[in-house]
Amino acid sequence: MPLIWTLKPFADLTTTELYAQLQLRSEVFVVEQTCPFQDIDGLDQAAWHLLGHASNGELAAYARLFGPGIAFPEASIGRVVSSPRHRRTGLGRELMREAIAGIARQFSPQPIQIGAQLYLQAFYESFGFRQVGEGYLEDDIPHIHMVRL
Repeated sequence: MPLIWTLKPFADLTTTELYAQLQLRSEVFVVEQTCPFQDIDGLDQAAWHLLGHASNGELAAYARLFGPGIAFPEASIGRVVSSPRHRRTGLGRELMREAIAGIARQFSPQPIQIGAQLYLQAFYESFGFRQVGEGYLEDDIPHIHMVRL
């Protein structure tokens, strides 16, 4: 299923795009993962927003991209999410390839840091990320910091 990828700064998002990404983030991070947390964290305005739309217009995949010094000292990728309706299709891998390429295009190739849910460690390692530091709990979910050089 080929997606149409768009990378935009916050100011260029339409209200429809903003609504769709907030809805997808809430569907997965709050409802599916049963994790009430403050998703709207004040960082959206500083992010580049990677949106992957299916041919029917549905937002199937999303991630936030940051330049260095915003979320972490390095450039970073966060709020990596795919729609439950589009999983098991390789979409997560496509999303990460697009996110890494987006960082390189917007900020030049450089190290990237992520705060990853622990159960996804092997997935992120397949993209060259390596754990740095100790694990931690974020909203009662085990996480680790990972860096891709």
